[in-house]
Amino acid sequence: MSKLLKVLIADDHAMVIEMFEHFLSSLPDFEATTALDLEGALVKIENEGPFDLVLLDLNMPGMNGVSGMGKALESNGGQPVGILTSNPSSQIVSEILSVGGAGVILKTASLKELANEIRFMANGGRYVPVELMDAHRIKAREAGNTFSLSDRELGVLALLSEGMPNREIGEALSLAEATVKMHVKSVCSKLGASNRTQAVIVARDMNII
Repeated sequence: MSKLLKVLIADDHAMVIEMFEHFLSSLPDFEATTALDLEGALVKIENEGPFDLVLLDLNMPGMNGVSGMGKALESNGGQPVGILTSNPSSQIVSEILSVGGAGVILKTASLKELANEIRFMANGGRYVPVELMDAHRIKAREAGNTFSLSDRELGVLALLSEGMPNREIGEALSLAEATVKMHVKSVCSKLGASNRTQAVIVARDMNII
């Protein structure tokens, strides 16, 4: 019998908490715990943790942007902590990933997607919804993408800017690692960069990401 995934979900909206708790408790591989704010979540982590995954509402009391996630990361014994939200900006997504977050789960996700996303993050993956990758692409277009990067290349570039290795980029975008390597090489060539780090620097200087 597989091990139960212990998940803590914190949100200050009772309806959201009830929905998550009811849904996850109906699945055979989850054990769901809830809290109504960051302080409550930290108490649960201290008393019942560490959890396989902690999901925190971005805008609930105590969060102060993504700094609250940092507190949960420190408390959860190295286990993943992600953000639960509706429509985060590209900057917020970048901040979540840059401080070590497991990624973002959208409250608008279907229940089937939700279970798979939680399993993926609880098992060490870093997840960013395709919808948010699209936001990076729109931003690039608005800035004037003069380098003819494809949508897929822009998605890869956005994740490169978060410091993700090829394997994690492939997992996030459902691509084979070899395909990611091909896109990284193409991005570097189009941006005139000699490596992935330089490509990110050039892209940021040109407001592509």
